[in-house]
Amino acid sequence: MHATATSLAQARCDASDHLVSADEPLAGLQLRCGGEIPGEIAIPALRDLVRKVRSYNLKLARTVRATDGRDSISAWLEGEPDGDGCAITIRSWQTSPLPAENPAEVAEHRSAIDRTLAELTAQLDAHQNVLTVASEAPDLENLTSAMAQGFGSPWTDFVEIAGSNHRQPLHWRLLDGATVKIAGSDRNWRAALLPQYAPGQEPTGFELCLTADQPPITTLAIPEPPAAPVMPQNGPGLVGRDIAPVLRQPIARIIANAETIRTRMAGPLAEEYSQYAADIAAAGQHLLSLVEDLADLEVVEAEDFNTAPDRIDLADVARRAAGILAVRAQERGITIDPPRVGEHLPAIAEFRRVLQVLLNLVGNAIRYSPDDSQVWIRLEPDGARAKVIVADQGPGLSTEQQVRVFEKFERLGRSDETGSGLGLYISRRLARAMGGELTVESAPGQGARFILDVPGDLLAAAPITRSQPDE
Repeated sequence: MHATATSLAQARCDASDHLVSADEPLAGLQLRCGGEIPGEIAIPALRDLVRKVRSYNLKLARTVRATDGRDSISAWLEGEPDGDGCAITIRSWQTSPLPAENPAEVAEHRSAIDRTLAELTAQLDAHQNVLTVASEAPDLENLTSAMAQGFGSPWTDFVEIAGSNHRQPLHWRLLDGATVKIAGSDRNWRAALLPQYAPGQEPTGFELCLTADQPPITTLAIPEPPAAPVMPQNGPGLVGRDIAPVLRQPIARIIANAETIRTRMAGPLAEEYSQYAADIAAAGQHLLSLVEDLADLEVVEAEDFNTAPDRIDLADVARRAAGILAVRAQERGITIDPPRVGEHLPAIAEFRRVLQVLLNLVGNAIRYSPDDSQVWIRLEPDGARAKVIVADQGPGLSTEQQVRVFEKFERLGRSDETGSGLGLYISRRLARAMGGELTVESAPGQGARFILDVPGDLLAAAPITRSQPDE
């Protein structure tokens, strides 16, 4: 029994949860965890025990677990009321080396933090040419505009890489983590290049994240109320114009800080506190996604919303969507089978909006598919129309669900915290704004096929496609 075990060491805390005296090895752990003697208890599990002893005014005993950055400690401690404070007796003390960090997991965690903190994100192709760009930072407005007008050019054409006069894009590994100077911004910036792999191949593209060493300087001003409410034509409303820009950065900081705590990059932490941080990060991601979806919803529901049609290759857009989501699929052993290099399907639609729709469709297919399954992206010319089909091996949809799945805020009974139920609603609105349609074919237990139909480019060369898979 622990109650009759030999005492290894003693310690005492006062009424303010300060460790006023302690024998080794507890004294050393207190110091290695950043505390002092006398000083506030720096060991979370011990602090929790002391507070319960004082609150209940009872003698309590439990296993306390902690880490000091080098070892994992498991100790049996007894706490007993002692005047206004608490007397602590250590009955057992065991240490074991912390397991070595997995480099791949560390890299993944750092990528998640880079994505969350980024004030500018861009999708690049395999040659680091800009495909899409997004930013709300005021001091990056000129850069964002220049990159948006320069799609197809290397991202390094728009910034200055500190310490480099190289005119062409360097190897991505040399640019990952590079210090970047941006005209019009007084802040220091760091570039992160996150590669997107297809199995057994070189990177098929990159996600560029620009993060600053400090948040933007903002000033609060009280504008004079207008004589009458005026909404910008074909522009964002209350959420997109006023709410989303204010919320994005603080939510992103919360997520990044929670990820830093969860992955123990800021120092050792007990497993239960790491899990708390994981819950905070997940809730923050859900909130941020909801803000983005509400901003998109506001745009597509505007009476004057329209798209900017252009001549595009649906096969190329589909391959880019597959490359962007390849890492997420690989985490669950899911294989994405995109159109082959050499396949083409010309269409008339807005590149950015088609990519947005396909990212939603493929992302949903990954989310609902079982582990170690497959997702197909196929092309289908149909006279004056061009179709992209995203098929999965998920649970499928009933006839009733096929109608409901495109409704606003519909999540088909999902009880987890992912998704807002707006993605397919917004995607269908985008498809129709481009003169197309988004439909679904499915049956329970037979997966689902989401079909994006847009106008074909009749003036382009004959499309090259392949037959549909046996699903």
